[in-house]
Amino acid sequence: MSADSAQQLEDLHPASFGWALACCRWNREEAEEVLQTAYLKVLDGKARYAGRSSFRTWLFAVIHRTAAERRRSRWLRLLATARWLDGHPRPAPAATPEALAGESEATLALRLALRELPARQREVLHLVFYHDLTVEAAAQVLGISAGSARTHYHRGKAALRRALALRGQA
Repeated sequence: MSADSAQQLEDLHPASFGWALACCRWNREEAEEVLQTAYLKVLDGKARYAGRSSFRTWLFAVIHRTAAERRRSRWLRLLATARWLDGHPRPAPAATPEALAGESEATLALRLALRELPARQREVLHLVFYHDLTVEAAAQVLGISAGSARTHYHRGKAALRRALALRGQA
């Protein structure tokens, strides 16, 4: 890895962690592990930057793939465990009132509305709004066509607008 790439990696760390959080459904511990694994892929040369897109777009794609691999692996472990436990997996714990109390009403409404969106729409909106990527760059990160990303972007914005209006936040 060149010194320039290492500096870019360091400069992009805050944005990369934000994207990892979004890819991990705001689970901080999981996001930290995904980001660490993605960095190891980059540093070990398992993920190589070929220059076909911006470094940021490439890095976000590595993080997205790493999170997807982790979800798939966890899902397979859960499936095996569920079979072993006779198909009765425990439900995920709900957010505690203490954790939700620290969020403003508008932030909470936005977070809940975003969770209701399909995953692809949520991911495209996150990349465009929070990481200042173009819709085309978001498409590269997610490995989908630009047309598909534009469709998810527009549908996601419309659904988010409707959900916030229903909550009286629009």
